[in-house]
Amino acid sequence: MSESPENNSPQPHVPRPVTPGTQASFGTYGGRPVSFVRRGTRLQGRRQAAWDEHADRWAVDVPRHVANTSVHPDYTFDAEAEFGRKAPLIVEIGSGLGDAVCHAAEENPDTDFLAVEVYTPGLANTIIKINSRGLTNVRVVEANAPEVLATMLPEGSVDEVWVFFPDPWHKSRHHKRRLIQPEFAALAGRALKPGGLFRIATDWSNYAIHVRDVMAGSPDFENLHTGERSGPESPLTQVWQSGVETVVGGAPVREGRAPVSTGHTGPNEGVDETGGWAPRFEGRIRTSFEAKAHEAGRLIFDLCYRRRQG
Repeated sequence: MSESPENNSPQPHVPRPVTPGTQASFGTYGGRPVSFVRRGTRLQGRRQAAWDEHADRWAVDVPRHVANTSVHPDYTFDAEAEFGRKAPLIVEIGSGLGDAVCHAAEENPDTDFLAVEVYTPGLANTIIKINSRGLTNVRVVEANAPEVLATMLPEGSVDEVWVFFPDPWHKSRHHKRRLIQPEFAALAGRALKPGGLFRIATDWSNYAIHVRDVMAGSPDFENLHTGERSGPESPLTQVWQSGVETVVGGAPVREGRAPVSTGHTGPNEGVDETGGWAPRFEGRIRTSFEAKAHEAGRLIFDLCYRRRQG
């Protein structure tokens, strides 16, 4: 029996809902601005072998939504079930190759860690470190961070959120792509427990000022170091006075060549009277990425905020 014409007619397209406040709602997908760059997803050699053998154990398998790094808004991460215990949970956004999160997990066996990254080879590297060090308190997830904070993690379930050395998006027209924005701060505030900590580090003064301004406008957070390290003690003052960021990448100028301005610095006010910079977070291992910043003469800006009660 042939089907009726009604059964053969095309079904109307029903758009999938997009969670308010997530990166998808900001125009992450469909060729619009993004706050991250997927540098590559291809795995080879030991990375592929590690992924094939261990991803089922250490990588959180999330249902997707509007893209292959998205998280379906109906999915909720159950940390107690995943780790088999009730423990403090720290989430690192942009975990890279896993150096910081695996070091922290090794030093803090009574704390659980979730590494959030969109760079698949980085996640594979993290899995290699998890196995080689015999860690059981780290999980990785290939996912867009704002969606993780907006819907995947239960509200008030996280003890700390870390964002170390996010992409600075130097050009003014790209500043809207920076990860730390008022909307992102609100999502971090949603995921954090009252009293939970939001730790941020960057090696570029322009981004540091941007973060300080964004967080100063957030009703959800208070700076734990308001007014500290201001004036001559401020790393911002020191950067302005040294001029290190006025040459390409902050690298030394080769003899016989003129320095080329990067335009990466913020307005040079001579002396930073605001301060608010945290001391270096001792729980963050000095990675090769941070070492390169030091070698170039750049300074590291640490900021630490506490989720307000209620």
